[in-house]
Amino acid sequence: MADSDPKPDQNSVEPPDNQIQDEPRKPDAAEGADPVQPSDQRPDVSELTSEISPDNQDAVHEFMAEAAQQNEAANEAVAEGAGGDTPTSAGAPANGDSTPAPYIAFEHIYKSFGDTDVLKDVSFSILPGETLCILGRSGVGKSVSLQMLMGFYKPDKGRIMVAGEDICGYTEKQMQEVRRKVTMVFQNGALFDSITVGENVAFPLRERHDLAEDQIQQVVRGLLEMVGVAGMEDLLPSDLSTGMKRSVAIARALASQPEAVLYDEPTTMVDPLMGHLLGNLIARLKTQLHLTSIVVTHDMRFARRLADRVVFLHQGEARFFGTVDEMDKSDDPVLKEFLELDALVLPV
Repeated sequence: MADSDPKPDQNSVEPPDNQIQDEPRKPDAAEGADPVQPSDQRPDVSELTSEISPDNQDAVHEFMAEAAQQNEAANEAVAEGAGGDTPTSAGAPANGDSTPAPYIAFEHIYKSFGDTDVLKDVSFSILPGETLCILGRSGVGKSVSLQMLMGFYKPDKGRIMVAGEDICGYTEKQMQEVRRKVTMVFQNGALFDSITVGENVAFPLRERHDLAEDQIQQVVRGLLEMVGVAGMEDLLPSDLSTGMKRSVAIARALASQPEAVLYDEPTTMVDPLMGHLLGNLIARLKTQLHLTSIVVTHDMRFARRLADRVVFLHQGEARFFGTVDEMDKSDDPVLKEFLELDALVLPV
């Protein structure tokens, strides 16, 4: 029998990607955000909402446009910050006078578990509104990197920057503020297993305390339509396939109106059709909502479709960081072998 209180999926060993929040995240003047514009002046998100049913479309369009506007303002505020010595493509240092500051940056990160070195002097960055794909074989620290960004692990050495702030010394309370900006979609979804799909998606909406119940229900139904699981709001997570759980997890992430989303192996253990749908959705979210995204993946086709930049991890080191074109031209023997083996497994 399900417990009365929401709890993470029992198959999950990872914490849920939404933390309970005392009040909603709303950018203010201190964060560099512009005042809220009238709805007719907000960004166009029609590509995301055009196929949503008329009953829900207006509410979701307004919700998504608000999120896009907030993200535009946040991205501009971060980009105008100092670039410092944060790495850009191919490991070159950024020039604070000409290069926008990154939204997320790893600067000389080290992480070990016991005698095992997981990350050794790893540096990479992602500009506001861009998508970074983290590539590499199993066990090289890809998922650990995401969990350090969420504050579930702390680096042994180095600095992690999020929206211009060094989060390495943050308390749990301070990390909850970071998680209002940055959310994570886990491999298994990390949904609350004792409440319905609809209530999972509604959870961050209720934490805002500024939406009427009918608005919440319209946004929930519309978000589920947007991610391809329309009409499933009354089901439990246990009734869903792996791919459907990931779709619901993305809908729940969007309900919190984040500035950045971290995706951990979104196409692993899903059928090709669902993988294609998830890839299209992530690409649209980037362009329409101006989301900053990090995608951990083994799927090179998926990475080539989405990535502005890639970082390739091997034996705890970042062997390559740069654009997809730079990756294809790289002479690094380990990276070349990885790409050649992938081409054999997944011929075009």
